[in-house]
Amino acid sequence: MNETKDVAKRESTDAEIRKAEKSDRDTVLLPPVDIFEDAEGITLAADMPGVSKDQLTVHVDRDSLLIEGEAKLEMPEGIKALHADVRSTRYRREFTLSSELDADGIDANLKDGVLTLRIPKRAELRPRKIEVRSE
Repeated sequence: MNETKDVAKRESTDAEIRKAEKSDRDTVLLPPVDIFEDAEGITLAADMPGVSKDQLTVHVDRDSLLIEGEAKLEMPEGIKALHADVRSTRYRREFTLSSELDADGIDANLKDGVLTLRIPKRAELRPRKIEVRSE
Protein backbone atom coordinates (compact mmCIF):
# COMPACT_ATOMS: atom_id res chain seq x y z
CA MET A 1 0.00 0.00 0.00
CA ASN A 2 2.86 2.34 0.64
CA GLU A 3 3.90 2.19 -3.02
CA THR A 4 0.38 3.24 -4.12
CA LYS A 5 0.51 6.32 -1.90
CA ASP A 6 3.94 7.24 -3.28
CA VAL A 7 2.78 6.89 -6.89
CA ALA A 8 -0.38 8.94 -6.21
CA LYS A 9 1.70 11.59 -4.49
CA ARG A 10 4.19 11.70 -7.41
CA GLU A 11 1.35 11.98 -10.00
CA SER A 12 -0.23 14.79 -8.00
CA THR A 13 3.08 16.64 -7.82
CA ASP A 14 3.61 16.28 -11.59
CA ALA A 15 0.10 17.64 -12.22
CA GLU A 16 0.80 20.59 -9.92
CA ILE A 17 4.05 21.34 -11.77
CA ARG A 18 2.28 21.25 -15.16
CA LYS A 19 -0.47 23.54 -13.80
CA ALA A 20 2.16 25.96 -12.45
CA GLU A 21 4.05 25.92 -15.77
CA LYS A 22 0.84 26.80 -17.68
CA SER A 23 0.06 29.54 -15.18
CA ASP A 24 3.63 30.89 -15.55
CA ARG A 25 3.17 31.33 -19.30
CA ASP A 26 0.23 33.62 -18.53
CA THR A 27 2.10 35.59 -15.84
CA VAL A 28 4.05 38.68 -16.77
CA LEU A 29 6.46 40.58 -14.55
CA LEU A 30 6.61 44.38 -14.46
CA PRO A 31 10.28 45.26 -14.77
CA PRO A 32 11.43 47.92 -12.28
CA VAL A 33 12.05 51.19 -14.12
CA ASP A 34 13.96 54.39 -13.33
CA ILE A 35 13.13 57.52 -15.33
CA PHE A 36 15.32 60.62 -15.47
CA GLU A 37 14.64 63.91 -17.23
CA ASP A 38 17.03 66.58 -18.42
CA ALA A 39 16.75 69.53 -20.81
CA GLU A 40 17.27 67.30 -23.87
CA GLY A 41 14.79 64.51 -23.05
CA ILE A 42 14.23 61.55 -20.76
CA THR A 43 16.19 58.40 -20.03
CA LEU A 44 14.32 55.25 -19.04
CA ALA A 45 16.23 52.32 -17.49
CA ALA A 46 14.34 49.01 -17.12
CA ASP A 47 15.78 45.99 -15.26
CA MET A 48 15.20 42.90 -17.39
CA PRO A 49 17.68 40.25 -16.21
CA GLY A 50 18.17 37.28 -18.50
CA VAL A 51 16.58 38.95 -21.53
CA SER A 52 18.72 38.88 -24.68
CA LYS A 53 18.51 41.36 -27.55
CA ASP A 54 16.67 38.87 -29.80
CA GLN A 55 14.05 38.22 -27.08
CA LEU A 56 13.33 41.94 -26.57
CA THR A 57 10.72 44.12 -28.26
CA VAL A 58 10.42 47.89 -27.96
CA HIS A 59 7.38 49.18 -29.82
CA VAL A 60 6.04 52.74 -30.22
CA ASP A 61 2.57 53.47 -31.53
CA ARG A 62 1.57 57.15 -31.45
CA ASP A 63 1.88 58.08 -27.76
CA SER A 64 2.25 54.52 -26.43
CA LEU A 65 5.60 52.86 -25.63
CA LEU A 66 5.58 49.10 -25.04
CA ILE A 67 8.53 47.10 -23.70
CA GLU A 68 8.36 43.29 -23.79
CA GLY A 69 11.00 40.66 -23.21
CA GLU A 70 11.44 37.03 -22.32
CA ALA A 71 14.33 35.50 -20.44
CA LYS A 72 15.41 32.11 -21.72
CA LEU A 73 16.83 30.05 -18.89
CA GLU A 74 18.65 27.10 -20.35
CA MET A 75 18.56 23.94 -18.25
CA PRO A 76 20.98 21.12 -18.93
CA GLU A 77 19.34 18.20 -20.71
CA GLY A 78 17.66 15.76 -18.36
CA ILE A 79 17.50 18.21 -15.44
CA LYS A 80 14.22 19.73 -14.30
CA ALA A 81 13.77 22.50 -11.73
CA LEU A 82 11.88 21.36 -8.65
CA HIS A 83 11.53 24.83 -7.16
CA ALA A 84 11.89 28.39 -8.40
CA ASP A 85 11.17 31.57 -6.46
CA VAL A 86 10.41 33.45 -9.65
CA ARG A 87 8.69 31.27 -12.22
CA SER A 88 7.73 33.81 -14.83
CA THR A 89 10.45 34.98 -17.18
CA ARG A 90 8.27 37.29 -19.27
CA TYR A 91 8.46 41.05 -18.80
CA ARG A 92 6.01 43.67 -20.06
CA ARG A 93 5.56 47.34 -19.33
CA GLU A 94 3.66 50.06 -21.15
CA PHE A 95 4.02 53.85 -20.91
CA THR A 96 2.16 56.83 -22.31
CA LEU A 97 4.55 59.28 -23.95
CA SER A 98 4.13 63.01 -23.54
CA SER A 99 3.46 65.00 -26.71
CA GLU A 100 6.68 66.93 -26.11
CA LEU A 101 8.77 63.79 -26.76
CA ASP A 102 10.09 62.75 -30.18
CA ALA A 103 9.11 59.08 -30.53
CA ASP A 104 10.99 58.83 -33.84
CA GLY A 105 14.28 59.67 -32.10
CA ILE A 106 14.25 56.90 -29.46
CA ASP A 107 17.60 55.19 -28.95
CA ALA A 108 17.65 51.76 -27.22
CA ASN A 109 20.57 49.93 -25.62
CA LEU A 110 20.63 46.62 -23.72
CA LYS A 111 23.60 45.92 -21.44
CA ASP A 112 23.95 43.62 -18.43
CA GLY A 113 20.20 43.02 -18.19
CA VAL A 114 19.32 46.73 -18.21
CA LEU A 115 17.41 48.22 -21.12
CA THR A 116 18.17 51.93 -21.48
CA LEU A 117 15.98 54.08 -23.69
CA ARG A 118 16.88 57.66 -24.51
CA ILE A 119 13.82 59.61 -25.66
CA PRO A 120 14.61 63.13 -26.87
CA LYS A 121 12.30 66.10 -26.57
CA ARG A 122 11.01 67.52 -29.83
CA ALA A 123 13.54 70.02 -31.18
CA GLU A 124 11.14 72.96 -31.02
CA LEU A 125 10.51 72.33 -27.32
CA ARG A 126 14.13 72.03 -26.21
CA PRO A 127 15.68 74.98 -24.44
CA ARG A 128 18.09 76.83 -26.65
CA LYS A 129 20.47 79.67 -26.22
CA ILE A 130 19.78 82.79 -28.26
CA GLU A 131 22.84 84.49 -29.66
CA VAL A 132 22.86 88.22 -29.05
CA ARG A 133 24.48 90.39 -31.70
CA SER A 134 25.66 93.92 -31.26
CA GLU A 135 25.35 96.46 -34.04
